[in-house]
Parts: sequence; C-alpha cells; structure tokens
Amino acid sequence: MPALVLAGLVTFATRLSFIALLAHARTPPLLARALRLVPYAVLSAIILPELVVRDGAPHLAPDNLRLWAGVVAGGVALVTRNVLFTIAAGMGALWALQALAG
Repeated sequence: MPALVLAGLVTFATRLSFIALLAHARTPPLLARALRLVPYAVLSAIILPELVVRDGAPHLAPDNLRLWAGVVAGGVALVTRNVLFTIAAGMGALWALQALAG
C-alpha cells in the first residue's frame, strides 16, 4: 500500500510541476499552432488502423464494413462538425451494414 501511495504522489508531483512551472509561460505562436493539430493526429493514429487493418495486413476490399462506416462517419463529420453526430452515424452505419451482411 505505501508503494501505491508513493507512486500516486510522484505522479501527481510531476504533473503539478509542469502546471506550476509553465502556468505563466507564453507559448510561441508556431508551437501553439502545431499543438492544435495534435488531437487530430492522435485520433487518426488510433482510428485508421481499426478501419483498414485486419490480421496485420491492409484490408481495403469492398467487403470491409468498418471502412464503409468510417466513410459515413467522415462525411457526417464534414457536414455537421459535431462529434456526437459523427460517432452516432458511424456506429449506426456499422450496425446497419453488419445487420444487412448477416
């Protein structure tokens, strides 16, 4: 138990140190612009392999239902710019395609 508490305190201290030290620091404009793109890059790196990779190999065939659902979700995202609508449309499309495919 003491090791768990110590690990929690060390984690808290390291995170707090960045917040405390950089709270009043000014971010250079170039870095701020680059950091705005990080969520898109991370999300793409997580989602894209789920859509196009099966058993360690690319699966871009027309029978890839996840890819089609991703296309639907991408279209909804472009039109609505709403995360909840995008998720709902992608999941709904995947479930509908899976039901149709049997």
